Amino acid sequence: QVQLVESGGGSVQVGGSLRLSCAASGFMYSMYDMGWFRQAPGKEREGVAAMTGGGSTYYTDSVKGRFTISQDKAKNMLYLQMNSLKTEDTAMYYCAAAGFVPRNLLLTPDPYKYWGQGTQVTVSS
Repeated sequence: QVQLVESGGGSVQVGGSLRLSCAASGFMYSMYDMGWFRQAPGKEREGVAAMTGGGSTYYTDSVKGRFTISQDKAKNMLYLQMNSLKTEDTAMYYCAAAGFVPRNLLLTPDPYKYWGQGTQVTVSS
């Protein structure tokens, strides 16, 4: 049974940092494309960062230079280090997995088959 479990969300002030974690189980993690997505109230789910099975990384423009996606394949863990947080980063953050995602679609939610339950990130001024 595939499971993705996010943790690490919370409330921080503008300029603060958080590190999200995603524990993956039930599939060949090392071969999957993985992504972090977020959804704010009233908005569509958007891709934040993605990492291919080969280790290539992709970021949406608004988080480049502030967020870093990484993984520990030995532990089947995916991470999202978020620095210099802004109020507009406030959202529910989700981890997602897919066997293969076309590279031009890595930051779109539709190709991803498996999703976690989400972890809330709130950034206040």
